[in-house]
Amino acid sequence: MRDLETTERTALSELLDRLGPDHPTLCEGWQTRDLTAHLVLRESRPDAAVGIVVHKLSGWTQRVQDSLAGGDFRRLVNRLRHGPPAWSLMRVPKLGEALNNVELFVHHEDVRRAQPDWQPRVLDSKTDNLLWQRSRRIARMVLRSTSGGIELVRSDTGERHVARAPEAGQGTLTLIGTPQELLLYLYGRRDHARVECTQTAAS
Repeated sequence: MRDLETTERTALSELLDRLGPDHPTLCEGWQTRDLTAHLVLRESRPDAAVGIVVHKLSGWTQRVQDSLAGGDFRRLVNRLRHGPPAWSLMRVPKLGEALNNVELFVHHEDVRRAQPDWQPRVLDSKTDNLLWQRSRRIARMVLRSTSGGIELVRSDTGERHVARAPEAGQGTLTLIGTPQELLLYLYGRRDHARVECTQTAAS
């Protein structure tokens, strides 16, 4: 079985080729050309990629991204399809997989779910388990401003994960969904993630 980075990169590139540069995505203000430019910049322009996380450098990042987005779209998609340049640390298989698997999955869904009549994909068990693992890992941090307990429930298997136990007098927020839906919810795509949220009262 190919790793998630490889399968998502291939599928996303094929989808972008079909759609072209001017279709919407779930990333506010970004069309498909902008999202593709973001991914290529992240992998091939470390001088500009720093601005993704360092606000003071975000202006330079935006200028480089806009320049990439304004070029030939098919060539841009091909750069994404072929992956990081040979000199990049992201070419190291385990490192590239760790940095890119969920990133590419989420952005693939950003494109898919912005189009009409989308439906959730049927994923293999290995991918479901990886997305569940990542959801468990980030839930407490992402929902740190939520008071009370936090619990994740896989709707496909019934498996539960307590991300944070409630303190005395607090209730619990329970998120129920398949791994891909829970992950997208936690990555901020809440309006397009099929997750059931329930709040239990304090015991």
